[in-house]
Amino acid sequence: MCRWPLLLLCGLLPGAAAGGSGRPFPHRTLLDSEGKYWLSWGPRGGRLAFRLEVRTAGYVGFGFSPTGTMAAADIVVGGVLRGRPYLQDYFTNANRELKKDVQQDYHLEYAMENSTHTIIEFTRELHTCDINDKSITESTVRVIWAYHHEDVGEAGPKYHESSRGTKSLRLLNPEKTNVLSTAIPYFDLVNQDVPIPNKGTTYWCQMFKIPMLQEKHHVVKVKPVIQRGHESLVHHILLYQCSSNFSDSVLDQGHECYHPNMPDAFLTCETVIFAWAIGGEGFSYPPHVGLSLGTPSDPHYVLLEVHYDNPTYKEGLIDNSGLRLFHTTDIRKYDAGVIEAGLWVSLFHTIPPGLPDFRSEGHCTLECLEEALEVEKPSGIHVFAVLLHAHLAGRGIRLRHFRKGEEMRLLAYDDDFDFNFQEFQYLKEERTILPGDNLITECRYNTKDRARMTWGGLSTRNEMCLSYLLYYPRINLTRCASIPDIMEQLQFIGVKEIYRPVTTWPFIIKSPKQYKNLSFMDAMNKFKWTKKEGVAFNKIVLSLPVNVRCSKTDNAEWSIQGMTALPPDIERPYKAEPLVCGASSTSLHGHVSLELLLCFMVLGGTLSSTSLGP
Repeated sequence: MCRWPLLLLCGLLPGAAAGGSGRPFPHRTLLDSEGKYWLSWGPRGGRLAFRLEVRTAGYVGFGFSPTGTMAAADIVVGGVLRGRPYLQDYFTNANRELKKDVQQDYHLEYAMENSTHTIIEFTRELHTCDINDKSITESTVRVIWAYHHEDVGEAGPKYHESSRGTKSLRLLNPEKTNVLSTAIPYFDLVNQDVPIPNKGTTYWCQMFKIPMLQEKHHVVKVKPVIQRGHESLVHHILLYQCSSNFSDSVLDQGHECYHPNMPDAFLTCETVIFAWAIGGEGFSYPPHVGLSLGTPSDPHYVLLEVHYDNPTYKEGLIDNSGLRLFHTTDIRKYDAGVIEAGLWVSLFHTIPPGLPDFRSEGHCTLECLEEALEVEKPSGIHVFAVLLHAHLAGRGIRLRHFRKGEEMRLLAYDDDFDFNFQEFQYLKEERTILPGDNLITECRYNTKDRARMTWGGLSTRNEMCLSYLLYYPRINLTRCASIPDIMEQLQFIGVKEIYRPVTTWPFIIKSPKQYKNLSFMDAMNKFKWTKKEGVAFNKIVLSLPVNVRCSKTDNAEWSIQGMTALPPDIERPYKAEPLVCGASSTSLHGHVSLELLLCFMVLGGTLSSTSLGP
């Protein structure tokens, strides 16, 4: 029989050794911004165990929600009332009405209360087979929390007022523990006195030069450095590798990211080498792998992108947050590399408005992987972590893996994608990519709240569909991506012909009459999109030929050629076209320049067509 001692310990602090079941909880995070609500968790056999430490003498609420709100949520409420512990399983319907669940699936293991805190420990199955419960998977989980100064009475829990919130976590795939020597050196890439505007969202970019190292080093761990009190202000941080051909003048000052006046140097920073998001604990490389620094082929300049979230428009905020990189001269066996796979970031990635579920695919083709791996590493590369990346319309991302026409198990997935929680996912087992394999990054979007087209691009209102693969040993391949043919997309809305020669961007439609002299973007926005038309368009886009990028470290292209057959269950005819001009003229995330787009349209692949239809 379980025992729940009531401990009256004066001055007990959350996380102290006293007052607990004695069983380990390897993961811990703060859920609120005031330090009042801590969550710890970890596996317990085939179940998941949780520990809630909350500064209250009343009830404590915790749950899982598809949207981070009370609607259609799976909730547990517990506390200690007059010396007796309680734990009750609840759920809410779409109207946020709280009801006690007939099937009680949360099992109390420990409870205590003192004059300031309540601590509850409980376990739950990952899949309960209860229609009112949410399954816990490797996808992002939106946890919700609440507390009250009074315990639950006969009428149920009283309303929590403002003592509540939400946070996105990966409960089954968090940071791996990695104890480092206290003597291991580190350097910080931290913003200096950044003024945060009094607006909801700000992206701040700052370029840094990697410290001069006299010999090769390996970065073995990266962790966030968040200014105290700004835990809810700093939402995520991305670190990009940049071109090495700069003077140090680019380091003088930061700038808002994606702003028209952003320094050109920032546009050369394309490859994500680290990502952290709110709730994350940092990232440790496997014991046999490290990020190489100090050699000519390693990063010399990096770009730090920080997303600040200021929903209450506070004024006068100054931030000094960033990243800390731990490094060593005790060189590990392998250098880590990063491959960007998925949809080449371009306006040719199109998503119609008003659709609850639109799917895009980016192909890392077997020709690209075959040519690069046969030259660089015929025995294959080993993937140990993946970052899945989209923007605000993104709802789910899957990285599919094929070999010899057969689909293997998913390399990575997040079926509940949250833009504000993006981190590298550790793979449970390393996955080998061989010459001739191919990958598909598949993204789901919801544009029900949008009245105009959504385009591929850098802004958060634009979209992306990317996978960043962390792997070893490092090879000369940084990008393996595709983009569907734009001319056949325009044919769907009735475009017949564009003006030639192409002299403006976006290019201009010549016929038919209803689109004459409109840009292709204006034409697609003018089209009357219905749900039926959107579904039909999605089906066509997924079957179109695609143009492929297969890029080396210096942005030169591998010389892939010819037609490639996809696995039979997702048959897609696509053409692998090498870029033959201006291929080095790119910017962040592989976003192509005007020069390259015009060159590619006129000379390259399927984009050279100027007449559409019969």
